[in-house]
Amino acid sequence: MTNTTNLSGESGSAALPPEPDVVEFARAEPAKPPRVLAIANQKGGVGKTTTAINLGTALAAIGERVLVVDLDPQGNASTGLGIDRRNRRCSTYDVLIGDAPLRDAVVATAVPRLSIAPSTMDLSGLELEIGQARDRAYRLRTAISAVNTGKSAGINDFTYALVDCPPSLNLITVNAMAAAHAILVPLQCEFFALEGLSQLLKTVDQVKATLNPGLTIHGIVLTMYDARNNLSGQVVADVRGFMGAKVYDTIIPRNVRVSEAPSYGKPVLVYDLKCVGSEAYLRLATEIIQREKELRAS
Repeated sequence: MTNTTNLSGESGSAALPPEPDVVEFARAEPAKPPRVLAIANQKGGVGKTTTAINLGTALAAIGERVLVVDLDPQGNASTGLGIDRRNRRCSTYDVLIGDAPLRDAVVATAVPRLSIAPSTMDLSGLELEIGQARDRAYRLRTAISAVNTGKSAGINDFTYALVDCPPSLNLITVNAMAAAHAILVPLQCEFFALEGLSQLLKTVDQVKATLNPGLTIHGIVLTMYDARNNLSGQVVADVRGFMGAKVYDTIIPRNVRVSEAPSYGKPVLVYDLKCVGSEAYLRLATEIIQREKELRAS
């Protein structure tokens, strides 16, 4: 070892450089999964897909980052958000059979902060492929729980996932219910509105008892209301009498612009922001956010 003379004239070993300060970095918090709302009703033509598209757009418009998960083999939510069938190289089918993570299926839409995981007709054969798997009811829950991981923490995290269910109570719908925090039920203001609702509620109770104890009915949204039709008013009164406070105050009216918008691959809020349908979905989004605050506070 080399001897040196220090400032006091004493001989000794070479002075070692001071150790650098250790900077402790805060550990990144684990990615938080999105709040999951399943939009379900085994009856077809009640407005599930229209509600998923336009509620997702309205939530995105008020600052949420929304993922629409298309679980209907018909893929109407995907088409309604402008995703061409030729561009659905990775779909919810690939996710549910375990071939791809959900992030790989996510496609951005023309609406800021709104994305979609599209579906294809392959989903119609899903039950045959995974029907014997032990985790068959939890495939979607597993996929959604990891959708905000594997990237920069907090960057473009989804805050909401809206699951558009098929018009049946099959394994796909059970997956949606097992993954969801709450169920949103669109109900058409028509004569047979309450028919089948009791069966849906029984299925929700069964899923709650066996697969997802925290599952709740978030609310019932009345759709396709026609003020000129006396029957619509009677249906509203009947449903409110049967379901009470679970029915949202906002009612979605029949509106030509709402019907036209999907053919242009646009949500009605983009197609015609000022029409009564757009205004109704914005009110519904505000009401849902308010109800979310109440649910989380309780």
